[in-house]
Amino acid sequence: MPIMLPDSFFDRDAQLLARELLGKVIRHRVDGLWLSARIIETEAYYCAEKGSHASLGYTEKRKALFMDGGHIYMYYARGGDSLNFSAHGPGNAVLIKSAHPWLDELSGPASLSRMQLNNPDAQGNSRPEQKLCAGQTLLCKALGLKVREWDAKCFDPERLRVDDVGAKPARIIQTTRLGIPHGRDEHLMYRFVDAEYAPYCTRNPLRRGQVEGRDYVIVEPLPSPQPSPGGRGG
Repeated sequence: MPIMLPDSFFDRDAQLLARELLGKVIRHRVDGLWLSARIIETEAYYCAEKGSHASLGYTEKRKALFMDGGHIYMYYARGGDSLNFSAHGPGNAVLIKSAHPWLDELSGPASLSRMQLNNPDAQGNSRPEQKLCAGQTLLCKALGLKVREWDAKCFDPERLRVDDVGAKPARIIQTTRLGIPHGRDEHLMYRFVDAEYAPYCTRNPLRRGQVEGRDYVIVEPLPSPQPSPGGRGG
């Protein structure tokens, strides 16, 4: 049975949170349907490094980054909405980079159809499942997540939640983040990808020409405590 993650789950180091979120399922309720996607790619950000929004300083727009772990930070990028969760420590967060549609007892075929309707391709046709959430803005579009509705908000058990469904990556790829400008700590290996889903993430870290030990490393999943059933936790 799916278990909603409590706030305490997010109150941890950003890199650890980025790893532990792989395999978890984001759910957004739209018109009575739970639209759901399994997280397959994340990026960690710290206030102290130049690649993060928080490094530019506190503003009203960035306030969620400086809140306790488990707050939602959304912003516009690449022509769409992007989803982040605050982590332990002011200014630290995890960007949900990509995901894969998830079907179970809460999210059936009707939910998948709604996600495809939300996020058609450039010709207006349904995207293949593996491409439906293959990027941070595609994910938000498929799930119907909007900056104006969710930025600086908390999770809501009836509307937006992240569930532990018992899915855990067998192997995790650690590599550099995408889209970081030169000179802004672009070398830091703060991106994490579920190896099984590597072909479906934003950019496959196992593509031709990439060398293990130079461009990426393989890390084993860490054992994590089970979240408490129900509620938001503390």
